[in-house]
Amino acid sequence: MPERVEERGPERERAEGTGQAGGRGGLLSAFGLAEVYNPSMVPTLQPGDQLVVQYGAAVRPGDVVVLRHPFRQDLLIVKRAVRRDEGGWWVQGDNPYVRNDSREFGAVPDELVIARAWARVRPPRGIQRSPRALLSWAVSAVRPVRADRSLSRRLRAR
Repeated sequence: MPERVEERGPERERAEGTGQAGGRGGLLSAFGLAEVYNPSMVPTLQPGDQLVVQYGAAVRPGDVVVLRHPFRQDLLIVKRAVRRDEGGWWVQGDNPYVRNDSREFGAVPDELVIARAWARVRPPRGIQRSPRALLSWAVSAVRPVRADRSLSRRLRAR
């Protein structure tokens, strides 16, 4: 199943139109939203989650990133940056059953990594309209996307 991420916000035109991903228009224009459509990052991200992303941010191992698929550059995907290789970033999904990542297409060149995820916003799904249910959703809906710094060591140990 092909993977897909949809960008939203003012950066979409700049990222798709010119290939540039940066904050020329000020601090707020360097941020945008991306929607997750596929299960490659389960359990960290679910289909339907929104990501607050920063375009042109420095990437470190363990960060969740939005990138262009190396073979289909019109397709945006979300993966975890595992390690830096000669050819670019080795990226993998958190879901071991989905292999649409560097295990299939190799290292991803730096210019294809367009954004780093900072926070996940989970939309309300089937919640009741009671104040308690809404408060519970609000507390859990927005979470930082934490970098798993130990991921690369765990992957090598297997």
